[in-house]
Amino acid sequence: MNFMDTVEGSLLENFFPKGWDMAKIDACVGTPENVEERQAFWNKDFNPVRCQNLEEFDVYMGHEIALKIKETRDAGQKAAFILPVGPMGMYKWVVYFLKAWNVSADHVTTFNMDEWADKDGNTLSASEKASFQYSMEQALFNPLGELTVPKEQRNFATKDNLPTYAGKIAALKAEGAKLILVYGIGRVCHIAFWEPHFAEEFESDEEWKKQTHRVGAKLHPLTIEQNALTSFKSRTTLVPTRANTIGPGLFLQADYAIGGCDGILSRGMQWQGLSFWMTLRYGPTRWITSSYIPTLPGKLFYHKELAGPLEAECN
Repeated sequence: MNFMDTVEGSLLENFFPKGWDMAKIDACVGTPENVEERQAFWNKDFNPVRCQNLEEFDVYMGHEIALKIKETRDAGQKAAFILPVGPMGMYKWVVYFLKAWNVSADHVTTFNMDEWADKDGNTLSASEKASFQYSMEQALFNPLGELTVPKEQRNFATKDNLPTYAGKIAALKAEGAKLILVYGIGRVCHIAFWEPHFAEEFESDEEWKKQTHRVGAKLHPLTIEQNALTSFKSRTTLVPTRANTIGPGLFLQADYAIGGCDGILSRGMQWQGLSFWMTLRYGPTRWITSSYIPTLPGKLFYHKELAGPLEAECN
């Protein structure tokens, strides 16, 4: 039996984004042995990097971020970083390496890619633990001490500041700054909170790629449930249903991209394997936001379990 045939007419019929080809998505999945096999649409400088465990993942990703901060400083170049809150374990290693090297980040301007919001774009207070600003201050900015990014060079995705990102990034790039994207991949393959159902609003991928941000973006149910599992101890009722977010008009400008997929749970369970394979194999389309990631130069660090085999297993 082809269970994909049962999607039509079921409760799932209006659940998945309209542009998702479920058969093509399933065909993206390969084996651990061929997961890094290069595809025709990949940038020549895009490379997946396998990690044996979460500890290795955090160190590798943190080192890559810290190295880009050091390289730009050594070159006398400004750096603009688009930063996520998830994954997070790498930030303690960014702090470790910058302190070990005694490298200041005062040449860096940061742009947090998203923030929880209501339908009008109002965000949580920076003092609330669930806010992304609070998380960034506790994980990165405060621990860096005197080496930290100056407060006036930290940007957070409030409804007033988010629309200024495009102009600020353009001005920095005009001064020779390198734009570095740091990202995770969502359950429905979002980058930041740029969700797949947004694609329906645009006539073409080219129009979609021009979108710089969205205030009060409506989140996909799988995004809400993903965050219930990863950030709210399964308490779905606490997860905001909207967020402010950057769009492809910003993250596709990146000169270099540092990604991380660490979505494993325990007892062999995981949530990110299919999203990881879709990113690598589907090919660029506005219906799968992360499908554009391999078109950018950079590294995508991934936990080995996400490569599979993605097969049924009783746990």
